[in-house]
Amino acid sequence: MYLGIDIGTSSVKAVLLDERGASVGHSSVPLEVRRPQPGFSEQDPQQWWQATVNAVGALPAKLRAAVRAVGLSGQMHGATLLDAEDRVLRPAMLWNDGRSARECVDLEQREPAARAITGNIMMPGFTAPKLLWVSRHEPEIFRRTACVLLPKDYVRLRLTGDKVSDMSDASGTGWLSVGARDWSDAMLAATGLARTHMPRLTEGTSPTGTLSERAAQELQLPRAVVAGGGGDNAASAAGLGVVAPGQAFLSLGTSGVLFVVTDRFRPNPERAAHAFCHCLPDRWHQMSVMLSAAATLDWVAQLTGQSDLRQLVDAARSRGLSRQSPFFLPYLSGERTPHNNPRARGVFFGITPDTNAADLAGAVLEGVALAFADGLDVLVERGGWVDEVNVTGGGARLPYWGELLAAALGRPLTYREGSEVGAALGAARLARLAVSGEKVEDVCVAPPLERVVEPQAALATLLTERRHTFMRLYHDLKSSFEEYPT
Repeated sequence: MYLGIDIGTSSVKAVLLDERGASVGHSSVPLEVRRPQPGFSEQDPQQWWQATVNAVGALPAKLRAAVRAVGLSGQMHGATLLDAEDRVLRPAMLWNDGRSARECVDLEQREPAARAITGNIMMPGFTAPKLLWVSRHEPEIFRRTACVLLPKDYVRLRLTGDKVSDMSDASGTGWLSVGARDWSDAMLAATGLARTHMPRLTEGTSPTGTLSERAAQELQLPRAVVAGGGGDNAASAAGLGVVAPGQAFLSLGTSGVLFVVTDRFRPNPERAAHAFCHCLPDRWHQMSVMLSAAATLDWVAQLTGQSDLRQLVDAARSRGLSRQSPFFLPYLSGERTPHNNPRARGVFFGITPDTNAADLAGAVLEGVALAFADGLDVLVERGGWVDEVNVTGGGARLPYWGELLAAALGRPLTYREGSEVGAALGAARLARLAVSGEKVEDVCVAPPLERVVEPQAALATLLTERRHTFMRLYHDLKSSFEEYPT
C-alpha cells in the first residue's frame, strides 16, 4: 500500500493506493481557518497534525498495516515559524493571508533582481513577505525563529523528525531560485534570513526519511519511507497524469487554479503568472491563480439563504445568461492572476428590481469562468501552450459550471475518476516512486475518463462578448479599490 496525505485549507485528506494503483480507501477530516482581522488568515499547525492522525486512523487497519511509503501534499505558502526546539511560535499565516502587501513592494526594492531570481512577482500570499511582516510587527517572534516550514513540511517534521521541503512547494516561498532549483541566498538575505533557517530541498519523488517510532505508533503505521511530496497543485497534477508539456488541469476548489506543464522554466511575472518547479524532477509548470473560486458560490448561497447548492445552480441554469444578466467580479479576497491586487473586492454590476437569487448565482458562476479565461490568456502569451484541460475540485462537478468554464476557455474539459482527491492521490503516487524506481510516466497516468464537456458555440460567443465588459469593470474600478478602506 501507498499512503497519500494532503494538508488542505479546509480539510486533511488521506488516500490509500494498492499495487495496481487503485484507490482502496480514503478519508477526510475538516479544518478551521481563523480570521482575527480583515485580511488575516491563520491556522494552528497542531490542528494539521491532529487531523492527520484522525484521517489516517479512519482508514482500515488491515490496509494501514501494509503501507510501504507515505507521500505528502499541502496548501502552499503557509508560514510555520519554529524556535530552536521546534516549537511553533505563532499561528501559521496561510496562502490567502493578505496582510503583507507593503512588504512585497519592500522586498522587491531590497532585492531588485527578485523577479529574475524567482521567476515570480512577489505576492502577499507568498511566504517571504510574511516573514518580513513578522520582523516588523512581531520582532521578538522573528528573533526567536530558527526555521520556517510549509504546512505539509511541518507534518513531515512530526512524522520523521526531518526538516525537508520539495521543489514545487518551495517555489511558492519567494526564496527559491526556481530555474536553478535551489535556495537563493540573495532572497533570504532580503528578509533577514539565511539557509540555516530553511529545510533541506529534495525532489518530490525522493525519499526524505522514515516514520519515527513515535509517529508510527500514533498513526498505527509501519515505519514507512516518506517521500518529498509536492505542493497541492503539483501533487494534483501527478494524480491526474498531468506530467508532459501542454498537459493542464483546472482546479475549482476554495481557490481556483489553471495549471499547465511547461517544456522549460517559463516565467511571466509581469502578468502575475506563477512559474514553479513541478514535483517531478527536471520539469516545471505555470499557474494562473484566483483566490476565490468555489468559495464564491458558497458565499452567494449563504447570502441568499440557499442551503442546496445544486438546486441553486440548477435555478441559475434555468434562468440562463443573456446580455442583460448582471456581472460579478469574484475578487472577495483580492486577486492574483492577472491583477496581483490584494485590495480588489467582489462586485455585482447590473442589478435591477427583477434580479433574484438565481441571477446572482449565475453571475457568480460566470464571473469565476471569465476570471479563468483571464488566467488562460496569461499562460499562453509567452509561447506556452495548453492542450487537454483536466478538471479537479468539487465545484467543477456542478454540470452547469462545467459548461460555462468550457465555453469561457474555448476548450473541452475532461473529467476523470478520483479527481476529488487529486492531491492526496498524487502524493500517494509520489510515495510509490520514492521506493519503486519506476518511471514517472508509468505511475502518474491519467485516471479513467468519466466524460468530456465540449464548449457550446452559442454560449462561447455570448461569454466572449460579455468578457469585454467584465474586464473593463475591473479596470474602471481599480482606483476605487485602492481608495477603499481595508
